This record gives sequence, structure tokens and C-alpha cells, in this order.
Amino acid sequence: MNIHSITIEVPEGELPASESFYRDALRLGDRVTVRAGDEPSSGFRGFAPSLILMQPGDVDAVFVRALAAGAQVLKPVAKSLWGYGGSFRAPDGTTWQVASANKTATGPATGEIERVVLLLGVDKVKASKSFYQEQGLTVAKSFPAYVEFDSGAVKLALYKRAALAKQVGCDVAGSGSHRLAVVADGEAFADPDGYNWIQARVSERKAEN
Repeated sequence: MNIHSITIEVPEGELPASESFYRDALRLGDRVTVRAGDEPSSGFRGFAPSLILMQPGDVDAVFVRALAAGAQVLKPVAKSLWGYGGSFRAPDGTTWQVASANKTATGPATGEIERVVLLLGVDKVKASKSFYQEQGLTVAKSFPAYVEFDSGAVKLALYKRAALAKQVGCDVAGSGSHRLAVVADGEAFADPDGYNWIQARVSERKAEN
């Protein structure tokens, strides 16, 4: 099963600003879309898309554009054991992580996106791993506290909810709708943690072939 994109739900009046944020500030093309949705939601929504870039300078550039467009810093960009990056909350409330595996520049910033990873905070990683395998996803990496799947244009990864909140630097408390739909092959379903998956349109599937 391939994930083609993710859809983030925002109040109808915020659609133009949100579309501009993902198109112009994050430059994600068709991998992230928005749609109108007004289900109650507060605090951490349980997920954090992760934007993986080639160079530290690319990370800095994304942060500058995101903050100029109204995002709020959760973790300032910095070097760490795993690379260079930080996290912010988008104007619509979605928590984002932006990172490069390179701690120092190995070349000029190009703006190239290496991959987009959808980090889902779940209650039970092992049980969620089995659930997604039953839906047809292939495991690429598997550890007791982290699982990553080979899932096409958007990679799916599972964390414990509390661990994910700590990683991105926000309070774990949150309730209500995730305000997220995962657009993928196959039939629509909801996973054990309430994340909704919807069927990709034929045009979306053809665009990637």
C-alpha cells in the first residue's frame, strides 16, 4: 500500500492561508493538502509530519519561511546526535519536525526534499504495527519504540504518543479530532488510535506512476 499524501483539516475561513502556508512556506506540492473541517480539537493532535531535507541550510530556509508565515517555534534548529533540525507548530495547529541527517553542510542548500515522514503517535506500537501490516504496509525498520513502513511518497512511522510529543517539544495533552486524513491506496478505514485513511483518487495514483 502506498500513501500518496496527507490532508489536514482546518476551519473553512482558514483554507486560503493554510493552502498558502503548505504551498509557499513548506513547498510540499501535492504531498500535503488541506480541506475544511470543524470538529473540535485542542492541544497536541497526536501526529507530527517530518520534513527531511538534504542540507542544514535547507532546514534554516524552511524555518525562516515558516515563521514568517505565522508558525511558532517548539524546538529551535540545532545540531543533535542524529543530525540538524527543529520543530514548529503551523498556523493551523499541526506540529511539524524539519531535519537534515547532515550536521554540517556537505554542499549548497538546494531546497530539495529528501522525504516526508508521517509520524503517528499511538497507544501501543506493537499492536499498531500488526494492524498496518494487515492493511498491506511493508515494514522497513522495526524497533520496540519505533516502526517505519515502506509506503510510497509519504513514509509512515509509529511512535508512542508521549515519546513523539517529547521529541517535537510540546505538551502531550490533547483531545478531540486529529484533523488528519491519510490519502492512500485501498479502502477507507480508521486505525485503533482514530487516524482516518481515505482512498486516493485515480488521478492521484496515476500522477505518481
